[in-house]
Amino acid sequence: MPSTTDLPKGMLAARAHEGSTEVHLDTIPLPEIGTVDVLIKVAAAGLAFGVFANVETQRYKHTPTVLGHEVSGTIVAIGADVSSASLGDRVRLHPNLCCRQCKYCVSDREQMCLDAAMMGFLGFGKGKQPLFETYHNGGLAEYVKAPYWLIDTIPENVSFDVAAKVQDLACAVRALKCADLQPKSTVIVTAATGSMGVSTIKLAEFFPISRLILVARSAERLEEVQRLSKVPTEAIALDELGDWPITKGLVQRLREIAPDGADAIIDYMPGAIGTDIWQVMGGLGYGGSLVHMGGNGTLLPLPVVALMVHCWRIVGTRGNTRSDTKFVLDKLSDGTLNVDDLISHRFALRDLKQAVVSMTHRSLPMWMGVVHP
Repeated sequence: MPSTTDLPKGMLAARAHEGSTEVHLDTIPLPEIGTVDVLIKVAAAGLAFGVFANVETQRYKHTPTVLGHEVSGTIVAIGADVSSASLGDRVRLHPNLCCRQCKYCVSDREQMCLDAAMMGFLGFGKGKQPLFETYHNGGLAEYVKAPYWLIDTIPENVSFDVAAKVQDLACAVRALKCADLQPKSTVIVTAATGSMGVSTIKLAEFFPISRLILVARSAERLEEVQRLSKVPTEAIALDELGDWPITKGLVQRLREIAPDGADAIIDYMPGAIGTDIWQVMGGLGYGGSLVHMGGNGTLLPLPVVALMVHCWRIVGTRGNTRSDTKFVLDKLSDGTLNVDDLISHRFALRDLKQAVVSMTHRSLPMWMGVVHP
């Protein structure tokens, strides 16, 4: 295993264990790389709520498994057949595992591949996911291995922290693309104070959006995120609407702000609020789109005829593609996008358990959090 420096024999890693609902900090051997792999010394790894929610529900197929799909760092070892990367390169991990040759992979829809899976996270496709067997371990660790085709060079003006969170930004790009927005669109964003929400706010200026309507629970946190936007915004705080699930206060407020209805809803709301959040559909105008990426497991209480009458589109999407990450990296590189202010919290890997508690119990108003091994 060639390297710029001598490598340690062991490393600290955050792992999910079979039968356990907790994150475990283990000392394990360094990954052994193959001929097409690179070994990355992790500089920053992103915190993502879903990673830890899946530990609690024991959804990880390969255990023990190293968690974390948002990773940046420096290449310290290279496999014999790798010619497109060099020792010392600053890179981010593109965690999407796929076959690279099916109809989805060759048409910028790699997340729909039957073998689709995400390093440090879950498998999604209905296929055998052979790459996931080899590369299921993620980057909440001191080192991570990856095949050479799943790394992107980090622009010189981009920090490791921001590079680790390109994953969230690219997911927001995917959601915005799926909305098929027309010029001067009004867009509702739910869960607007979370990492996906603030990513969407930052990216709105690059899409034909004339106004954002931000929906979230906390008025205080909404006031903070409104300052991030270069697009005119309105905010709806659920904690100021009283008994809104009963009074239909959310839909009433949406119709006051946008009487003709919004052109799209970018919905990142998880299932915690349940079916009540679907009041937002009452704020969608004719020909509008609902793009859902929040993982809400509740039923959509909507007769199908409403789709016909209003000419609505409902689009489900997850993850991102290489075109989405390229869009983000290009904007970061040329300076038209700056998201340094989104990195709100930094933790040491040894303190990960406390960081997880803070994130899952919402005790910290976290936009984007990263871990430094």
